[in-house]
Amino acid sequence: MPHPSRPHPSRPRPDLALALVPRPGRLSSRPGRFRLDTTTRLRVAPGAERAADLLRGYLTPATGLRLDHADDGTFVLALDPALTGLGEEGYGLTVADHGVLLRAARPTGLLRGVQTVRQLLPYEALAGRPARAIELPGVEITDVPAHPWRGMLLDVARHFQPVSYLHRFVDLLALHKLNVLQLHLTDDQGWRMPVAAYPRLTEVGGRRAESMVGPAGSDRFDGRPHGGSYTRAELAGLVAYAAARGVTVVPEIGVPGHVRSALAAYPALGNRPERRLDVWTHWGVCANVLGVGDHVLDFFRTVLDETMDVFPSPYVHIGGDEVPTVEWESSPAAIARAAREGLAGPRDLHGWFLERTADHVLRAGRRPVVWAEDGAAPPPGCTVMSWRTPEHAWAAARRGHDVVLADHRRVYFDYARGPGPGEPPAQPGHSLGLRTVYDLDLLPPHGAPEPAGKVLGAQGQLWTEFVPTPDHVEYLTYPRLCALADRVWNPDRDWPGFRARMDGHRARLTALGVPHDTLPDRAAPAPA
Repeated sequence: MPHPSRPHPSRPRPDLALALVPRPGRLSSRPGRFRLDTTTRLRVAPGAERAADLLRGYLTPATGLRLDHADDGTFVLALDPALTGLGEEGYGLTVADHGVLLRAARPTGLLRGVQTVRQLLPYEALAGRPARAIELPGVEITDVPAHPWRGMLLDVARHFQPVSYLHRFVDLLALHKLNVLQLHLTDDQGWRMPVAAYPRLTEVGGRRAESMVGPAGSDRFDGRPHGGSYTRAELAGLVAYAAARGVTVVPEIGVPGHVRSALAAYPALGNRPERRLDVWTHWGVCANVLGVGDHVLDFFRTVLDETMDVFPSPYVHIGGDEVPTVEWESSPAAIARAAREGLAGPRDLHGWFLERTADHVLRAGRRPVVWAEDGAAPPPGCTVMSWRTPEHAWAAARRGHDVVLADHRRVYFDYARGPGPGEPPAQPGHSLGLRTVYDLDLLPPHGAPEPAGKVLGAQGQLWTEFVPTPDHVEYLTYPRLCALADRVWNPDRDWPGFRARMDGHRARLTALGVPHDTLPDRAAPAPA
């Protein structure tokens, strides 16, 4: 049986230089090749400066070429607002032996085109090694994404990752034309977001004594302290770095559950203010949740204000999932609050809390995002991410909410890539192979009406209970992110074509040092 990532022997081998991921909407080969050398100059039209800077940032270290501007330059980057069919992110790229023309209607489209040029480079240039000749193959490309939200979540709360690695993570997202990084900044096991008004959130909440070994319910711990938090300057730098590549960083500050680290820092936020809690060292769902007093709402309004000041993203994720209500049901204050608000009981405080948090984000001119774990109605104005089943997304869309598909059975990359003892530790449950990710469906069930304009796109998730290092992050993310990127950019499903293109694209990942085939110091895993 042929390896799933290689073309069948009877299938014609594609031109690996044109094995682009995601697949462009329209691509045709042209005769000739364009040679980049010391005589190459860029002709940068007004409005194309950001794209030119990004192109130089990729090409100059790899080639040593300066690529200065010249009015008669043969590599042209131009904005043309009349190209309305290209939308916000589409682009046109022509490569011939006498020149290159990259055009778009909007600056972001030029940034997407730069990533295509980057994929067309020789593998040696991608790896930063001297190449015999830096040539681009002749092509004609017109390319427009199918979906405006093409995202990836990275959980830095369970295992902290340095900001230097986040820059690399963003750059690899941009290579695959993903345009959203959701940064999961807070959880029971760690608080990474700096909040000047409440410094103990990172001073206390950013450190835990040890970490559970194995899945939730284990009685084994590693005995090693773990911690870390970001500075405001680091996060602002990350936002700028991502924006230069056309990637938006969406912060996630989860409430009213997944907050044990905040309760460790400020016990008055809890349902039993006299109780002193540690930052949670377990995995799973913690029973501790926020109290429902006005001081708690005010506290998190301040946290969100500082978060929105650092992250200019139109979207702010406020969590909302996995909220046990046992503390509220035994709290006189919570029971009284539910009665004052006219709620049926303390369980309804979940929706009440989320609605007030979402309203604060809306009043700031931003769009709140929440997780959907059931078919209940989310707060008004919220964008919904459905992770248990797509049916929750369609239910929200029918109510008028924008939705992002995040089905754990398709796009949770913390599950193992395949079965077998060679796989590193991963989330228990099932394995998630490349074909499973590629089969992500962004349409409602057959026969159901499509909620026009409500499906923004899809997002992969990497929760890091079992993922402590950048190498492990990349091993689990790739090549599965490639399948996700292909599906959310191009609506046409073509598994054999994708599998064939991955031959060439895996070589790019290797050139960039992405451990997509084996994790260092591990046995070779089962095929994805």
